[in-house]
Amino acid sequence: MSKEKSKKPKKETPKPKIGEVDKRQIKLLKSVIEDLINKQSVEIIDLLAGKKNVNEFAIAEKLKLTINQTRNILYKLSDFGLVSFIRKKDKRKGWYIYFWTLDIFQSLSLLEEKLKNKLKVLETQSHNRTQGRHYLCTTCSIEVNEETALLNDFICPECEEVYELSDDSEVIEHIGKNIDKLKREIILVSEERIKQEEKIGKEKQRKINRAEKEKQLKRKLKREETKRAKEKLLKKEGKLKKKKPTKKKMPKKKPTKKATKKKKPIRKNTKNKPSKKPAKKKPIKKKK
Repeated sequence: MSKEKSKKPKKETPKPKIGEVDKRQIKLLKSVIEDLINKQSVEIIDLLAGKKNVNEFAIAEKLKLTINQTRNILYKLSDFGLVSFIRKKDKRKGWYIYFWTLDIFQSLSLLEEKLKNKLKVLETQSHNRTQGRHYLCTTCSIEVNEETALLNDFICPECEEVYELSDDSEVIEHIGKNIDKLKREIILVSEERIKQEEKIGKEKQRKINRAEKEKQLKRKLKREETKRAKEKLLKKEGKLKKKKPTKKKMPKKKPTKKATKKKKPIRKNTKNKPSKKPAKKKPIKKKK
């Protein structure tokens, strides 16, 4: 019987903590600092990456520089928008201390822009090499384009040697390799920048949600306070009434018109009253 191979569960890669910067990002950030300032300032990335509000005196101590030298480096980075700072007054000494934070998103954006500019330069060089001819003076090791060679009658003005047509195939190949390398670096930097942008967006959304919850809680507490205050006032005045069960109101019936009875004429009692006798008529005498 064939033994069934037991499938091992895949190890889950640990999620990076908030504020944590991976090695790839640090490498890219160091290349930015080296390009902008110098190699000695590169170590500042190790001190600021993934941290907030780092004391400038602690930075100076670890870099083994004076506070003024450290501030000069940080101010240069601040001019490019790569670092931000807050300042606090020392209560004992009375002077201000600066606390610095690295802006990773801005640093990666700047690096991406610089790489794109370099790529444009290399692409123009490659285009010029493939489209035009170049001539070389072997004595002076000076290379010129076809227009310059024509102006000088294909003779070097320095040593008066005749120019030789240079083979651009190797140069074009070298430029092509550099272009491919730069394109890969730009894709890498762009991916890291997008990751950082998403992280910033999530943090902003968290802050908005937190602020909204705090507002709702404050409103709720305020409503409860006003309700309690009203109840206290009503108790003092003795006007607090218990809630009575509400009765269903029956619809009122329209009043019906009653039939009006006709009044009978009142008859006078004539029995007791004396009856009046009719007066006798006098006889009428006839004239003779």
